[in-house]
Amino acid sequence: MQVTEINAEGLKREFKVVVPAGNIETRMQDKLVEIARSVSMPGFRPGKVPMTMVRKKYGPSIMGEILETAVNEGTGKAITDANLRPAVQPKVEIINYAEGADLEFSVAVELLPEIAMMDFSTVALVRDTAPVPDAEVDEALSSIAERNETSETVDRAAADGDMVVIDFVGKQDGVAFPGGTAEGYSLKLGSNTFIPGFEAQLVGKKAGDKVAVEVSFPEGYGNEDLAGKPASFDVTVNEVRAPQAAAIDDELAKSVGLESLDALKQAVRGEIGRSLDGISRMRLKRALLDVLAANHDFPVPPSMFDSEFDQIWKQVEADREAGRVDPSDVGKSDDALRAEYKALAERRVRLGLLLAEVGRVNNITVNQDDLNRGIMAEARNYPGQEHMVLQYYQKNQEALENLRAPIYEEKVVDFILELAKITDNEISVEALRADPDEAAAGEPEKAPAKPKKKAAAKKKSAE
Repeated sequence: MQVTEINAEGLKREFKVVVPAGNIETRMQDKLVEIARSVSMPGFRPGKVPMTMVRKKYGPSIMGEILETAVNEGTGKAITDANLRPAVQPKVEIINYAEGADLEFSVAVELLPEIAMMDFSTVALVRDTAPVPDAEVDEALSSIAERNETSETVDRAAADGDMVVIDFVGKQDGVAFPGGTAEGYSLKLGSNTFIPGFEAQLVGKKAGDKVAVEVSFPEGYGNEDLAGKPASFDVTVNEVRAPQAAAIDDELAKSVGLESLDALKQAVRGEIGRSLDGISRMRLKRALLDVLAANHDFPVPPSMFDSEFDQIWKQVEADREAGRVDPSDVGKSDDALRAEYKALAERRVRLGLLLAEVGRVNNITVNQDDLNRGIMAEARNYPGQEHMVLQYYQKNQEALENLRAPIYEEKVVDFILELAKITDNEISVEALRADPDEAAAGEPEKAPAKPKKKAAAKKKSAE
């Protein structure tokens, strides 16, 4: 077959491929001979059917296979002979084909760019860190004690924070409505778990009191028949129970599966520390990506850019419909927003290509141990449902592959950070948790290099 380059512009290449008619006919004859050895038709023994009849019956389907094979081979030859690295799937278009004539088709390819990587040892970054505040450890312990609180019956009026055990019947226009009746219902006053205004009307009531509670269901309530409408509840207070917070001691630790209070404190401190380390890592990675973006400027494949921008813009439009708009987008025209989000899309594609190239050149891979750690990290986000998360990834290969991409990115980032010069800088917890964009407001020289867009959904590639 003959392969001719007909266009070379930027990252685009286009070839014309011609497969001679004789080549196609030879493939056809070979395939027909193979089939004829075993095919049978009425009146003929197997292997004795005339070739003309075999061709008439099987020729059209065989030709489809031959053309598909020829196109795949021609596309592969165009790419291999020119030593190309496609960025996306090549586009093939049939130019001309008729039975007995040459097959002509075009192959359009978008290439991965040549990337000249900076010397990562010249990267200088500051890693912000913060110590775990003792006050947060104490607060977390108090929260654990509160979740493990008990209660005891008291002979007094109910106050905010008390538990009341009630019977109630909800009515509209004097008629009880479905789902509005309960007996022995335990309700913690001040928890805001019931209809707005309901709990407050029980404050000051005692066991044995009967109360007519008047409320209005909020707009958007799950039951359309009740949403936004007034209702009355006939309530009987059966019991008032005062909360008794669990003591913060070894027994509390044992109730959550730890040996002692010291072990519980250590576990709580470690949990808070991991959260702060995650924020520190996120800020360091963002700073690194800003440096990489500022020091690499190469063209990006148009199809990859278009795909990234389309995904971002669809998310922006979905957020608009849902009433979620990035504050920095307010008052801007669509043209201005498109320009900003196009810059963001180009940045993401370029950083994604750069990190992929760093990984390729340095033989960075994701192994099964990496995947297992990633799955376990995901499982920890769903306490009590860890086994379901594990089963999900075991049965869903696509989900597993989606997990592979961010793990690979993090390994590449780690590789670069090991080469970079990093200086630790201890700051307050409040400063560490502050939005970097807000912290940089009014300081243009310190503002991040990338557009500050949060409304658009982020891919599992570089920010």
